[in-house]
Amino acid sequence: MAVTSTSLASQLSIGLRRQPSPKFDSLTSQSLSFFDPNIRLSVSSPKPSRSVIAMAGSGKFFVGGNWKCNGTKDSISKLIADLNNAKLEPDVDVVVAPPFVYIDQVKTSLTDRIEVSGQNSWVGKGGAFTGEISVEQLKDLGCKWVILGHSERRHVIGEKDEFIGKKAAYALSEGLGVIACIGELLEEREAGKTFDVCFQQLKAYADAVPSWDNIVIAYEPVWAIGTGKVASPEQAQEVHIALRDWLKNNVSAEVASKTRIIYGGSVNGGNSAELAKKEDIDGFLVGGASLKGPEFATIVNSVTSKKVAA
Repeated sequence: MAVTSTSLASQLSIGLRRQPSPKFDSLTSQSLSFFDPNIRLSVSSPKPSRSVIAMAGSGKFFVGGNWKCNGTKDSISKLIADLNNAKLEPDVDVVVAPPFVYIDQVKTSLTDRIEVSGQNSWVGKGGAFTGEISVEQLKDLGCKWVILGHSERRHVIGEKDEFIGKKAAYALSEGLGVIACIGELLEEREAGKTFDVCFQQLKAYADAVPSWDNIVIAYEPVWAIGTGKVASPEQAQEVHIALRDWLKNNVSAEVASKTRIIYGGSVNGGNSAELAKKEDIDGFLVGGASLKGPEFATIVNSVTSKKVAA
């Protein structure tokens, strides 16, 4: 399944070429307005030849809901009720990440079928760090996961690759699973630097983490987050293949095989089934659609698209 950026770049009008990649510290809404939703990649992926769960990663399908800075006690109570009543496919790991102030409310009333994640954590043990949340506090509330490296933390707050890697290493060392986000800006994609940016961000995790046993990689092209512009299944699949190939070449074949690589960026109930059909898409990190219980359940249940007929 491994591909190289050299062979792929010759086929792409938007160019995923290997070039030195400068760091970008800001994201503007103006830059997103130039995205052409009709851009598509031309490379197709192989299809399984028998009835299987078509996943390149060996773990279960994984769907996370990032509620971001949204909700009130009342709206979250309604969302929890919808999730508790939803019929979810059994062969999916499901996680939701509420705002910090509502974690206890969610944890005490949400079905045990769904695990709870923090949206961020501090780089070390807690202390005199105003406004931060420690890994120990997340664990005390019953969280099993934490989202790190999200583009809003990178490009709005200004977190750097090395700092994010250290945060991931500390969370893992304390027993939290890490949803490790990576992804390129629109101008980086148009400049043919998608692979370079994603590999650089991935390397920062690899240089810091003690193990990959409890990491899920979330590829989220920044130009698709909250914009309504979703990467086509082919676009997402090509990057996921390249990420898995990077893991194989730079970490190990075992890690490449077992690490789940999920997609995020305007995933919703209408596009999740087609995205899920791609072999290297092992699940989703969902933003706005995760605030709607029935739609989030539809996305979770898109795992059925993995079951392909001969």
